[in-house]
Amino acid sequence: MATLSLHSHSFLLVLLPFILILRQNLAVAGGCQVPPVIFNFGDSNSDTGGLVAGLGYSIGLPNGRSFFQRSTGRLSDGRLVIDFLCQSLNTSLLNPYLDSLVGSKFQNGANFAIVGSSTLPRYVPFALNIQLMQFLHFKSRALELASISDPLKEMMIGESGFRNALYMIDIGQNDIADSFSKGLSYSRVVKLIPNVISEIKSAIKILYDEGGRKFWVHNTGPLGCLPQKLSMVHSKGFDKHGCLATYNAAAKLFNEGLDHMCRDLRTELKEANIVYVDIYAIKYDLIANSNNYGFEKPLMACCGYGGPPYNYNVNITCGNGGSKSCDEGSRFISWDGIHYTETANAIVAMKVLSMQHSTPPTPFHFFCGG
Repeated sequence: MATLSLHSHSFLLVLLPFILILRQNLAVAGGCQVPPVIFNFGDSNSDTGGLVAGLGYSIGLPNGRSFFQRSTGRLSDGRLVIDFLCQSLNTSLLNPYLDSLVGSKFQNGANFAIVGSSTLPRYVPFALNIQLMQFLHFKSRALELASISDPLKEMMIGESGFRNALYMIDIGQNDIADSFSKGLSYSRVVKLIPNVISEIKSAIKILYDEGGRKFWVHNTGPLGCLPQKLSMVHSKGFDKHGCLATYNAAAKLFNEGLDHMCRDLRTELKEANIVYVDIYAIKYDLIANSNNYGFEKPLMACCGYGGPPYNYNVNITCGNGGSKSCDEGSRFISWDGIHYTETANAIVAMKVLSMQHSTPPTPFHFFCGG
C-alpha cells in the first residue's frame, strides 16, 4: 500500500479516491497465482538505481528520504511511478540490471532504465538500443543457467517467464529535451520525432520476435513545465499555466506519433497486447489543477537552489553543496526541477491504475502471471 506523507486532513481527502484505486488493485492482484515478471526500458523517470550501478555515479540524500530513508539511486524523495505499479501487483520493486550487489537473481524481472537515456544515437550508453542489447544478453544467459542444475534452475526466469512477462517502455523525453538544449529550432526538433518513434517501434518488434506479447508504453510528460527548463530557457512563450508552450507542443507531437505507432503495431503484431498510457494528460492536470491536489507552487522544485519562482540552478542541483530541500515534499510536484516527488508519483500511478488514461482501457492486474 502506498504510504504518503500527508500534511493536512484536507489533503488526505483529496488523495482518498486514488488510495482506494491502488488498494483495489492490490486486492485483485493478491489473487495472482504467479507474480508477474517485468522488464522495464527507459530513462530517469523509471531508473531505480541504474545510473549508480552502471557508472558509479553518486546520488545521495536527500534523495530517497521520505520512503527509503536512504538514497537508492532514484531521483526523487521516495518511490517512482514504476515502484507504485509494481506494488499494485504485489511484486518486488525492480532492481537495476547492472547492480551486482543487490542480492537478486532477478526472478521478478529487471530494470534497464538509466538516467539520461534516449533513443538516439543508437550505440551511446545507455540508449534504448543498448538497453535492448543488454536484455537480449540477459535472456540468453538466464535461459542457459535455467537449463543447468536443479537448484539454479529454480532461481532463473525460464522461457515461459520471458513469454508471459510485461515489457514496459518509458523513453523519449531526453530526445526532445536534448534537441532543444542544443539550440535546435522547434521545427527542427519536430522533424526528429519520427526517428525517435521508429526506434521505439523497432524495440517493441524485436521484443515481440523474442516472444514478448505484453507491452505497456508511457508517453512523455509536459516537458515545458519542468522547473529546470523554465529556469534555463529565456523565453516569453508561456501557456496559461506558466509552462513553455513550444516544449509542450513538441512533447504532444511526440505523444501523437507514439499513439499512432501503438495503434499500427496492434494491427501488425496480431498476438500482442499493447497499452498506451497518456502520462502527459495526468501530469499536466497536476500542474493545471495543483490547488485541488494540495500542491503549492507547481512549477517550483522542492530541492534545489535559488528560491522562487523555480528554485533551480544548473550549477547547484539537488543533493550537491549549497542546495536546500523543502520541509514537506508532499506540498510539491517537482522534487529536483526535473523529477517528481513521491507524493506526485503516487497520484500519477493511481491515475494510471484507474484506466482512464489507457488505450485500450486495461486493468494493470491483467499482466499478473498465472
